[in-house]
Amino acid sequence: MNLILLQPEDFTGDWRVILRDRRRDHILSVQHALPGDSLRVGQLNGLRGTGTIIRSDAQEIELNIKLDQPPPAPLAISLILALPRPKMLKRILQSVSSLGIKNIYLINSYRVDKSFWGSPLLQPDNLAEQLLLGLEQARDTIMPKIHLRQRFKPFVEDELAGLIEDTTAYVAHPGSANNCPLGSQQPITLAIGPEGGFIPYEVEKLSECGFIPISLGERILRVETAVPVLIARLSPTVNEELREA
Repeated sequence: MNLILLQPEDFTGDWRVILRDRRRDHILSVQHALPGDSLRVGQLNGLRGTGTIIRSDAQEIELNIKLDQPPPAPLAISLILALPRPKMLKRILQSVSSLGIKNIYLINSYRVDKSFWGSPLLQPDNLAEQLLLGLEQARDTIMPKIHLRQRFKPFVEDELAGLIEDTTAYVAHPGSANNCPLGSQQPITLAIGPEGGFIPYEVEKLSECGFIPISLGERILRVETAVPVLIARLSPTVNEELREA
């Protein structure tokens, strides 16, 4: 946890917060912080700053906070992802949240198991939990938005044209002759299929909407690997950060 994210219910005044949950446990057991120590904090969907511990006991920690720093800039990439199995989805959501993706569409596909749509993970609170973990990792505060679309054809025919307007749209498809571009300067909509990829009909429907098929070469990657690799290649911001690391 590289950032303590503060929720509205944590505030007891304009600049005072009390923590009683896993964040308190993390501050004490992992960061070993004591009264007087300062921590990195951020208000959910707001500014970042510092929090100074003014009181700590067996039940709660009270901090005096100062918020004066903006969150990192989001990536100009919207992600359309065929719903993966729940365990993989957890890891993907944390990953894309930490990378700065703010708009995520989870869609159906022929190769998506119908049982995935009944997973408790798709409940709003459970999705938010995974996104928060990614924000904490990246010291970000802006919560991504997740949209669930359980019917492929209506989504493509009724919504997709409006979603990709003013963006360059790519669909990741193994075997495509077009290599994934590096460091695009334009806003992007990226569609990624399930394990095994979109079926030809789905690729055709996406292409009719304006999506350009791209691939990462001959190697076939798992979805949870392909997602961050594609985002890193397409985003000039991520590329720059990787070069500086």
